[in-house]
Amino acid sequence: MRISELVAESGVPLPTVKYYLREGLLPAGEATGARSAAYGDHHLRRLRIIRALAEVAGLPLGRIRVIVALIDHPRDDLFDALGAAVAALPPQVDTAADYPRARAALTRLGQLYDPQYAAVAQLEEALRAADEAGLPISDARIDAYGGAVRALAEFDLDHAPEPADASAVVEYAVLGTALYEPVLLALRRLAHQHLAAERWRAPES
Repeated sequence: MRISELVAESGVPLPTVKYYLREGLLPAGEATGARSAAYGDHHLRRLRIIRALAEVAGLPLGRIRVIVALIDHPRDDLFDALGAAVAALPPQVDTAADYPRARAALTRLGQLYDPQYAAVAQLEEALRAADEAGLPISDARIDAYGGAVRALAEFDLDHAPEPADASAVVEYAVLGTALYEPVLLALRRLAHQHLAAERWRAPES
């Protein structure tokens, strides 16, 4: 397809597409003339990835560059590649400190984890904030939350691309994290509303 067709199909404005090409976020098209090039489905998919990361996840282009580089050239160790890609998503945290609350919670759940993984620091910050607000997370809540999210994580991995296609796995993990986590939060709030209505709403007269 021509660049005008790529713009129409993706919904990304032409100046933005040209900017992504200049910055190397979008691969160059196949030259068809001195000043023309052809683009394919992989260009369209890349634009949709960039748009999702920029508009939904709110990532700056520097972070998007890290992620698309990992998609294009994933590390030999898929576990490390996934960690690096997901760590580029917000919130950004200091992974060098010690996180006693998070370690205790993860040990209780019996989970394997990389201490430098950004989510460990995110968990520590959340647990610390709950403690300081006088609403500490009990062991029973940790058990309930941990069991629920493990089931969700198993579903996600069961439906992931084959590990042999490392680029597809990294893309799936990043987009799944950026796009599906808001769905989980919304569904949890709606479940609260549903249960509260069942338990506490006064019957209609």
